[in-house]
Amino acid sequence: MAGLLGRRMLSKAEEEGSDEVEVRREDQDKINRFSRLHQRELILQEQLAVKSKEKEELDDLTTELELADEDDKIPYKIGDSFFHLPLEQAQQMLETATARSEEESGELEEKLGSIQDEMKQLKVELYARFGKQINLET
Repeated sequence: MAGLLGRRMLSKAEEEGSDEVEVRREDQDKINRFSRLHQRELILQEQLAVKSKEKEELDDLTTELELADEDDKIPYKIGDSFFHLPLEQAQQMLETATARSEEESGELEEKLGSIQDEMKQLKVELYARFGKQINLET
């Protein structure tokens, strides 16, 4: 009876050990790729937040310029310097800056979407292989 019990314990130990999945080079490459993509995602999200804040500020300035008198010279910051421009020219430059900001935001969103799609695909592949043994939640 002791021999039979010993075999059952051994079988149980073997079963528990069989849950572990060997990490192949290909798997490690996918894990590393996921990690790099996650870091890139965080950077892009931060850049997108900055662009969003910039867009808000540009919208506020546009609203303020609508209230300005046409004869006023508007201080417009370019780099570290302020230039006094006629209202119409300041509005045109502001429109250009707003369009450029929106374009850059769109590019960032596109890159972010692409990265998130690739991360989802890697998650599917890695969770299919490792199940609960891996945690890719970000």
